[in-house]
Amino acid sequence: MRMPERGEKGFTLIELLIVVAILGVLAAIVIPNVGRFIGRGESEAKDTEYTNIQSAVVAMMTDNKLSTLPVGFVGSPGTNDMSKFPHETAACGTAAKETDPYGSDYDGNDKDGYILYQHDIHGGDSGSLGYVNYVATGNTTYDYWVDANGTISQSDDPHS
Repeated sequence: MRMPERGEKGFTLIELLIVVAILGVLAAIVIPNVGRFIGRGESEAKDTEYTNIQSAVVAMMTDNKLSTLPVGFVGSPGTNDMSKFPHETAACGTAAKETDPYGSDYDGNDKDGYILYQHDIHGGDSGSLGYVNYVATGNTTYDYWVDANGTISQSDDPHS
């Protein structure tokens, strides 16, 4: 590096103006695109959560050999608590479910219903097969409700 000679100091005004203009053009291009990406990410997350919950309901119905569900959370506002969804205490048919698909007695907290989180699918076996989680977490961002055929609906706004 060479030492500046006497009288030489820093950048000229023209050089600084060019740098500021370049930064302004880059900001004008980048900022609107970032806003679009954020909005698209939230929409995709909502759609993904909906698909995961619908798949979980279908899997739960299949595992429990159900063709229809007892009415649980029907209509708005629904719930975001998957340890109560689709129905924590709804009577299953004319009586509460007493045995699992293999004939063993249930010992879980969902004896009177079917749920997606901490579901007792294999009664009497609280070991490795005792509880099943059809969803990864106990709470979701949006509220859900379900009809008897297992078709879910999702709220438009995140759970408050």
